[in-house]
Amino acid sequence: MKHKTLFLSLLSAGALVVGCNQDSASTQLDKVQAKTANAADDMKDYTYAQKAEFTAKMQSQLADINKDLDTLQAKIDKSSDAVKAECKPKLQVLRDQQSELGKQLDKVKDATESTWDSVKAGTSKAYASLKEGFQQSRQWISDKIAP
Repeated sequence: MKHKTLFLSLLSAGALVVGCNQDSASTQLDKVQAKTANAADDMKDYTYAQKAEFTAKMQSQLADINKDLDTLQAKIDKSSDAVKAECKPKLQVLRDQQSELGKQLDKVKDATESTWDSVKAGTSKAYASLKEGFQQSRQWISDKIAP
């Protein structure tokens, strides 16, 4: 059930990307399909024995989001003062979620076999929350900033 919720959340976030007017429709569709394929991979049920693989995957995804946040920050920095002021709180929420995911990844590294399921679920939830928030904020900011 958790996997279906994560998949649907990521698929919905992908649909929001399609509405973004910065790329052509075919490029946007390719991005959504890639994100959907990645979401299917993310739903894999990692065991404790696969902790290193899970950690590496989550760190890679966090690095990708960090790059995307930096790109978003650059777009905001090039905008008007009014837009910057309006975007700043939304970006701060994303940075806070990014920090929370980093803390969860630290917990993953220290997880034992008995705490694995709980720690893995917390990390997956933090990632899904950050990813969804990022997609929503990117759409909102795209609407505010002319391409």
